[in-house]
Amino acid sequence: MLQSANSTHGTDDSITDALPEAARPVRILIAPDKFKGCLNAIGVAGAIRSGIESAANGTRLEVTVLPLADGGDGSVEAAIFAGSRPRTVEVTGADGEMTGAQIAFDGTTAVVEVAGTCGLGTLRGALRPLSASSRGLGEAILAAAQLKPQRIVVAMGGSASTDGGTGMLAALGAEFRDALGNPVEPDGGSLDRIVQVDLGGVFDFGGTAIIGASDVTNPLRGLQGAAHVFGPQKGADTAQVSLLDRGLDGLVNACRPLPGIDAEALAGTPGAGSAGGIGFGLLLLGGSLVSGADYFLDLLRFDEHAQQADLVVTGEGRLDAQTSDGKLISAVCTRAAGTPVWAAVGTSMLNGEAASNLGLAGVVALTDITAHDTSRDPGLAAEALHQAGRTILQHVKAHAPAFLTE
Repeated sequence: MLQSANSTHGTDDSITDALPEAARPVRILIAPDKFKGCLNAIGVAGAIRSGIESAANGTRLEVTVLPLADGGDGSVEAAIFAGSRPRTVEVTGADGEMTGAQIAFDGTTAVVEVAGTCGLGTLRGALRPLSASSRGLGEAILAAAQLKPQRIVVAMGGSASTDGGTGMLAALGAEFRDALGNPVEPDGGSLDRIVQVDLGGVFDFGGTAIIGASDVTNPLRGLQGAAHVFGPQKGADTAQVSLLDRGLDGLVNACRPLPGIDAEALAGTPGAGSAGGIGFGLLLLGGSLVSGADYFLDLLRFDEHAQQADLVVTGEGRLDAQTSDGKLISAVCTRAAGTPVWAAVGTSMLNGEAASNLGLAGVVALTDITAHDTSRDPGLAAEALHQAGRTILQHVKAHAPAFLTE
């Protein structure tokens, strides 16, 4: 059974100051990210909305729902919700089996996902730290390119492979060879065999910009690189991590002769190690890497929505010390332009002062609502988020009754 949340944090003066005149409804923007492994952003937003509206009790509300994404899984879904058209393509999943994936296209921008094309979610069995490939992403990029967009945005989260983007490049026409000149079908475990890279046959994107969106700033190699930091999450043990890192280093060496490309500099670029090194692969294509949170906030016109709101309610699965390092909630707070922001989160590791310093007017954690673990129970999480929405509106009403009651 759910219990009432017993902790909220933040300053209430900012909420009172920002509330509207009684002549119009209170405008609330509900703009959360997904709760990873539990609810997508649309589900999170809907549960919060139902709770807020159930607590209105005479308060006139104008609620806007804007599911957000930060470059991880759910980015295509968020783009479609915001008006892009979905297209289904058949691609090679991380385990080598064909799978259906969606891309989003609004006439100028195509969005493709690592997670939906070659991510952990495409694995039908055990993790494959050495044999998983990013080929499916390249196939989705190729399909998106046929639409002739101005730009292709690659949402980088949720990868299953550590292949330096070679699988993606192979799908786009790159060739890889070993010391004897034999072709290499690339994956993480075969990187150390590659001594020659030929990009001459890679698809010509013409004037289409390639953009990788991620909140990861790791380089390709070394202790802070793709293998050491993210390899264990994909099933790699200590020996496999070392093998993968050596392979990534060998890949850079094999790319050194490529004309017009400084492989060493690209490997050290912040974000080159994102998505198991897909960031490096995109840089080899002449692409650029950007903050996923900020890019998708722009794509979804968050600033415009926030400026028209009196209160923003955001959320994601966890609020902690890393949130300030470019995570979505931090970006929402920064770009809310003075509009008070509350967060509904699965769990919070921040005290009231830290949450306030982040820019939050208040926080409601699901762990304060129920003693049960909601992280793998969508139904329970939705019920708790409903209660979180009620709590947020009740708290705001208690501190601004003149504006929020008729």
